[in-house]
Amino acid sequence: MEDVRSESVFPLAVDLDGTLIATDLLWEGLFLLLRRNPLLMFLVPFWALNGPARLKHEIARRIELDPATLPYREEVLERLQLEQAAGRRIVLATGTPKKFADAIAEHLGLFDAVLATEGLHNLTSKNKVDALEGIYGKGGFDYLGNSRHDLAIFDAARTAIVVAPDRHAARWQVAQGCELIVTPKATWITLVRMLRVHQWLKNGLIFVPLFLAHEYFNLPAIGRCVLAFISFSAAASAIYIINDFFDLALDRQHKTKRNRPFASGMLTIPFGLACSGLLLLLSVLTATALPPLFWLVLSTYLVTTTAYSVSIKRMLLIDVLTLAGLYTIRVLAGQAATDFDPSFWLLAFSIFFFLSLALVKRYVELRSTVADAKQRIAGRGYRPEDQEVIAQAGMGAGFAAVVVLALYIDSSAVFEQYNHPYMVWPLAPLILYMIMRIWILARRDEMHDDPVVFILTDWRSQLMVGIGLALLVIAVMLP
Repeated sequence: MEDVRSESVFPLAVDLDGTLIATDLLWEGLFLLLRRNPLLMFLVPFWALNGPARLKHEIARRIELDPATLPYREEVLERLQLEQAAGRRIVLATGTPKKFADAIAEHLGLFDAVLATEGLHNLTSKNKVDALEGIYGKGGFDYLGNSRHDLAIFDAARTAIVVAPDRHAARWQVAQGCELIVTPKATWITLVRMLRVHQWLKNGLIFVPLFLAHEYFNLPAIGRCVLAFISFSAAASAIYIINDFFDLALDRQHKTKRNRPFASGMLTIPFGLACSGLLLLLSVLTATALPPLFWLVLSTYLVTTTAYSVSIKRMLLIDVLTLAGLYTIRVLAGQAATDFDPSFWLLAFSIFFFLSLALVKRYVELRSTVADAKQRIAGRGYRPEDQEVIAQAGMGAGFAAVVVLALYIDSSAVFEQYNHPYMVWPLAPLILYMIMRIWILARRDEMHDDPVVFILTDWRSQLMVGIGLALLVIAVMLP
């Protein structure tokens, strides 16, 4: 006999991970846990061996999540608000630990009841069916979900609603012809943003030793530099992805970083992990065609940038010194790839120049972040009152780079390498102009949050760089 009860009589059960929010709290909680204590990574496999419920329990009891920062699906929230206004009972039914589910339910104020994983009882798939049927009876509820873990619940529900489905749920939805809530999908632009392709521009520093050695037409050396560039770019993108996982909560509090692919939920953490692994494999395979010394430089870069992502970025001053070192490592990678002897002058200039840029980066963050006096800005070791010290140190480091450049220009090395050494002298005022302009724009709040990207995209900076390169070429090539 046909069930003629009104729609509002049937409660609507709603899944959490991937459905109400565009992320998975198990993965988010794991990276939040490792960020706070990286040594716990050695315990995670043992927890996982005892089942997903044990893993969820151990993570949940050690961390706190801020429900206000999570990437909620607006389409689902609007639907739930309409259902609530119509007087329908709404139930949050999730495999997420109850601690997290309760916090989210309290924040949203949409749910009449919460069913979630408690202790070692994992409320997913068949367990969720049993819990819902035990309260509302067979076919006594509607269900809104998204993944293969929800298939059993879809079958048990009176009516199923699918949102942002994985391939298993998508096939089920097409076969059953049930309602689909359409959500924004990732595009190739999303993937480009995930890879941070614009950051690859920094790896152009690999070509600096080749250029300064005047090997403009040395095709084997150019080829090795190209391979080194690919290897470093792949490695950098892999680490950027991992860095995004550790910074999810902080990124969601930032006015622009909240739109990053993982912070916004456009891409999933498991997908990012797979991409990161493939990128690291590409980096290693490319490095096999380069000299052994390049392996040492690449390994140093990977270890240092990983340590920076996990903890160093929160250390006062150590972070900017590390950033300056990471820029300089790219120069060393170019020397290692080409077997050119390292230049003391180049390394000394690089350290001071990039230290200035790293301090600009922190200065801009201090200027743009709202924080009370005596309070550190989110995820950093700095406080608002540090602005002036950072600015003075940054400008001082920039001037020191110019002094090193001036000493180099007046050294015997320049007279030995260039036919017209006087053509090299304008480099000093050009670099001085760039540094002073960057700091003036930073004080005016007109600076990009990454000064290296700013230099590579700002036409005035490009003009200064172009003039400098032209002068070096002329100084060498002009008879």
